[in-house]
Amino acid sequence: MKPRVVGFIGLGAMGEPMAANLIAAGFTVRAWTRTTAKIAALRGATACRHPREVSESAHFVITMLPDDAAVESVTVGAEGILAGLGPGATHISMSTISVAFTRKLADMHVRSGCGFIAAPVFGRPDAARTRTLWIVPGGETRLLEKADPVFKALGQGTFPQQRAEHAALVKLAGNFLIGATVEAIGEALALAEKGGLDPEALLSMLCSTLFGSPVFKNYGARVARTDFVPPGFTVNLARKDFKLIQSAAAETKVPMPLADLVARRLTDAIRLGRGEYDFAGFASVIREAAGLAPGRK
Repeated sequence: MKPRVVGFIGLGAMGEPMAANLIAAGFTVRAWTRTTAKIAALRGATACRHPREVSESAHFVITMLPDDAAVESVTVGAEGILAGLGPGATHISMSTISVAFTRKLADMHVRSGCGFIAAPVFGRPDAARTRTLWIVPGGETRLLEKADPVFKALGQGTFPQQRAEHAALVKLAGNFLIGATVEAIGEALALAEKGGLDPEALLSMLCSTLFGSPVFKNYGARVARTDFVPPGFTVNLARKDFKLIQSAAAETKVPMPLADLVARRLTDAIRLGRGEYDFAGFASVIREAAGLAPGRK
């Protein structure tokens, strides 16, 4: 019998469409989140009273939560995932969390006789809805193979890693590059605008010639238009991720001055009340430093 029961914890902007796609793919979904109305709105899911109940009888339990503390709070304790996860079942953490905590989670699950996969994703809520996420699963090969049908229901492809903490590090490296790209675009377009160029026209030329990546096109368009709401991924969450990047850099003794610069930009944006802007919204701080209006939001 194929493992078809999936517990899902965290029905936010990313989690809700992911859980809906699992239901559409024929999985039985057992769900829990702190906002019960979100479960009621998820047609076809079974509402559970706590994370332990989610994990009881589940083959997989997915967590899609904002940070280390949130994942730990649903994993440990009398009503946590580990209290209900049976032998042979696997916890799949799809959150962006620290390398150190990912390593700790993997160890906890080994001691409990359960499987653990770290599987952070690249993609925003629209990609979650359209099943076009890129997934980076890390863990034992046998666990990754067993979870492959789950990943196929959620995304367009996977990039397997040998260890869970390696998957977490891939995600942080990718998010660093996104932040670094926004910084570069913000500086370049501020220079262009101050020099009398149309930033949208310049971006169009650059995207059609030298810089054709989705990150450059999509984030760049928001920077060029100074259009920062509604967010796909907020400045607040990006600042959390850059703290994780800085921690990983400190642990590995790798100087990352550009990461430090982006972290300061994000902190300044939050101080200015822009924490709920899109990630690209920290470019508003770059614009102000150049003497330009921060933008339309």
